[in-house]
Amino acid sequence: MATYAELYALASKDSALNNRVVVACFVSAETIMSDPSPPANQPNRLVWAQGVFANPKAEAKRMLPAVLAANKDLGVAAIQGASDSAIQTNVDDHVDLFAGS
Repeated sequence: MATYAELYALASKDSALNNRVVVACFVSAETIMSDPSPPANQPNRLVWAQGVFANPKAEAKRMLPAVLAANKDLGVAAIQGASDSAIQTNVDDHVDLFAGS
């Protein structure tokens, strides 16, 4: 289990993890913009997606703490070693939180 200090260090100093969250946000945003059967919250999701493309690092910075909190029971090595699909799932699971659902 990662300590709060370790989670903070991941959020603020782990550029590789930060970069992976940026890309996961891109993928989520593209999926939202091309969704053939959008959910009820689609207008807010589209605004979030546009924000990702306008300022990806800012949106990823907002998303990263949610991803870390969701994985707080893992160790640092497990968080850093998470697969791209695991990170993508975490980002996808939190989009509505940031899209103002």
